[in-house]
Parts: sequence; C-alpha cells; structure tokens
Amino acid sequence: MKKYSKYLLTAMCVIAVAFSTSSFIKVNAALPNTPVPGQPVDLTYAAEKAVHSVVHIKFVKNSQIQTVEVQRDPFSDFFGDPFGFFGNPGQGNGGKQKRQVRTPKQEAIGSGVIISADGYIVTNDHVVNGADQLTVTLNDNREFSARIIGTDPQTDLALIKIEGKNLPALPIGNSDDLKVGEWVLAIGNPYDFSSTVTAGIVSAKARSLGRNKVESFIQTDAAINKGNSGGALVNTKGELVGINDMLFSETGSYSGYGFAIPTSIMNKVVDDLKKYGSVQRALIGITGTDVHTYIDNMKDQDKEIDFGTNEGIYVDEVMEDGAGAEAGLQKGDVITSIDGKAITKMAELQEFLANKRPGDKVTITYMRNKHKNNKTVTLKNAQGNTKVTKQADLDVLGGNFRQITSEQKSALNISYGIEVIKVNDGALKAAGIGRGFIIQQVNDQPMRSIDDLQAEVKKASTSKDPVLYIKGIWPTGKKDYYAVQISE
Repeated sequence: MKKYSKYLLTAMCVIAVAFSTSSFIKVNAALPNTPVPGQPVDLTYAAEKAVHSVVHIKFVKNSQIQTVEVQRDPFSDFFGDPFGFFGNPGQGNGGKQKRQVRTPKQEAIGSGVIISADGYIVTNDHVVNGADQLTVTLNDNREFSARIIGTDPQTDLALIKIEGKNLPALPIGNSDDLKVGEWVLAIGNPYDFSSTVTAGIVSAKARSLGRNKVESFIQTDAAINKGNSGGALVNTKGELVGINDMLFSETGSYSGYGFAIPTSIMNKVVDDLKKYGSVQRALIGITGTDVHTYIDNMKDQDKEIDFGTNEGIYVDEVMEDGAGAEAGLQKGDVITSIDGKAITKMAELQEFLANKRPGDKVTITYMRNKHKNNKTVTLKNAQGNTKVTKQADLDVLGGNFRQITSEQKSALNISYGIEVIKVNDGALKAAGIGRGFIIQQVNDQPMRSIDDLQAEVKKASTSKDPVLYIKGIWPTGKKDYYAVQISE
C-alpha cells in the first residue's frame, strides 16, 4: 500500500509540474502581444516589428538671393563704396538702402513612419513644410526622394510619398484603446542617431498645450528629443498608436515628457489628404474652455458658479453662422457629451470632431440652467457650409506671373514683388486686376516668389474667409489694393 501511495504521489507531482510548465509557456507566449498583469513586459517584439518602418527624413531648403532694405550706412555716403560692400546708397529712401543678400542653405532632420507598402509616409508638418528637397532613408540605408502629398498645420501632420514596392509598413493600432500606465515605445532619429528606441508609459491622454490648434496629445515619459519629430509611438503589439510631435522642456532636450498625435486623429487627416489634398474639418462653431478651468477662474474673482456639473465644455461664444447657432446653442451652455460619449475637456471635443466631416450629424448633450438638453447638430466647415473644400491652385486666379526684374525694382523703388503678365477669366479679372500690376503683399504676407503666392492661395481657399487681400503697385507708381474672392 505504501508503494502504491508513493507512486501515486510521484505521478501527481509530475502532472503538477506539467501544468505549471504549460502555464509558464502560455504566459511567456502571450508577452509579445498581450501584456499579462503582474508579469514583466517584453518590448523586444514590438521594437523589432516597428524599427524597420520608421525612416530618417532630411529637409533641405536651398539658398536664395533676396533684396532687402537696411539702414543706410553713413560711412558709405561719405567715403563712397567702390567695392559694393554697402549696396547702392543712391537708391536709399528715408535713411534706408537696398542690398541683395543670399539666404543660407537650410538643412534639418526628422523622422517618418511608413504606413503602406507602396510608400506613403506620415510625419509632422513642421518636418517637411517649405522644403525644396526631401530625402528619405530607410533602416536598411536605401535612399528615396519624397514628394509632399499634403500638410495640415492645425494637427502638425503631413503625408509624403516615395516610389517603392513591398516597403515595411507599420500596422496601425487604435489609440483609443491605450490606457494610462500602458507601456509604449518611441522610435525615431534623435540628434541624427538612426533607429533609436526608447521606452516609457502613457502618462496622460487628451492633453492640450493651448496652442490654438487641434490638440489631443498622448503624453508619454518615453524619451523624445530633436529629430524624433514624425517618428512612431508604438504599443507592445508593435502597432502604431501615435506620431511623435514634440517634447516639453525648458532646455530644448528631453526632461520628462513628450507628446504624440494619436492615430484616431492621424487616420482621418491621412484619408482627407489623399482624397482632397486638404483636411475636411468639421466644426460646431463655438469657442470654449474646460468647465473646471472656468469655475476656478470665477473662484479667483470670488464668484460662485453652479452649472449642475463640474465636467464638460463651457461655451464662451457661438459663431453667428455656425452649426451650434443653427441648433440653438448659447453662451453659458455646458456641453457634457456628444453621441453619448462623455466630454470632460476641450481636447476630447477636438479629438472627437477630428474624425468627422462637414455634413455629419451629431447629438450634443448640454446643460442650461442646470437642465439637461439634447440637440442634433449638422456639422459645418470653416466657411459655414457642408461642401467639400479643396485647396485651390494658382489656376483659380486666372493669370500668369513672374518675379519682377532688377530694373523694375530700381524704377519703382521696391525690393520685391510678383508681376501679373497675363489675365484670363478668373478671380483676378473679376476683382479688376489687370496685366502689369505688381503684387507685393497678400493677406499681409510679402510676395517674394510665386511659391509665396501659391501658399497664400492654398491657405485662404480652405479658411473661413476665402479672400485674398492684395496690395501692390502699377507700372506708373500708383499703389492699389484689391479684395479677390477665390471661392463661390
């Protein structure tokens, strides 16, 4: 009997060890994809999966010659200037003289993330905007020239394209599923060190830095430095959950926190840039602030406020022709949810709207005089309608242009401008601008090149006020001012 008991005990121990080993294997098998509470997190899987999808971007803006006005040098007038060091004092006006200067060649670096095998890459607007050349280097050292598909300064996102096949695209995850405290990796090229991986946790979500832009950042303590901009924020499954955007620092180097644009915003921006060339931004047509911030401000003024809630968005202003005004929203209302999703701060509202397009209908729940109300709102664009807005090209003006010559600069005593050399049917003709007119400023921006004019046309075409306010001069020396409408 003792022998049977001994054998039975041994068999049970073997079975127990087998179950224990099996559980251990299962736990470890789950680590790369699904972190198990109480278990160490293996980040090597995510790093290996993602690092080949993050690229190095080199930005180049070529040197240019510009004519600028500088204060006249008194020694130049007294001694003369046979070597041309001081420009031409004889053409000065009001104590100033003109001088041609060569701007230095500008170079910078950043990062980007391959999101499709055919070469679409997401990065930051500030990494690529204004570039004459963009060079993309993959992790295997292959180099490509890139072209800009579209940029969106409001979210600081840009979409660029390289010509390639079977490129290592990074799977896109759902940033909404991220939890505070979850491990993430930041991958990029800080200080030109390629393929650098840092680890940290999600420190906060829906963070706004108050820059008057569309902001709902993922905050992380994974180290982000200069050159990381446009790189990937990756979860433990090796999925893209954010585009690294900026660091918070008083020194310019990492000192605790970085910020990434969530994929919930990125996906819509990328889709719009591909389809329309510009982002179709849906607006309620209000300005506001977080309720708790407003209440705190009132307390500082010894005023007690009771909205019936301490969370939501305090409506400070309702735009006259916006969706909110049409639905009956008023100053002093507090928005608490949209489509059943609780809204506790402005960044959450922006993130929600970033996934909508003009014409979409949403149900807004708000408090007025402590009573809950619901309204269905049809979202509009910045121009107060539901039409698709596309960035206009120079063709909308109906004209041909060229930079003015040095002879024109001298004759008219100006240092820059764009001459209208031909007028066809279009916005210029409708506004009364004819051949020979020299455009010097558009919407208060100097027009030193045709690219400057193109940039202002694109910007204005999707703005709330699609008008170009043009200042310039005729060949006779007469100065003139026009308002040019560039949309219906």
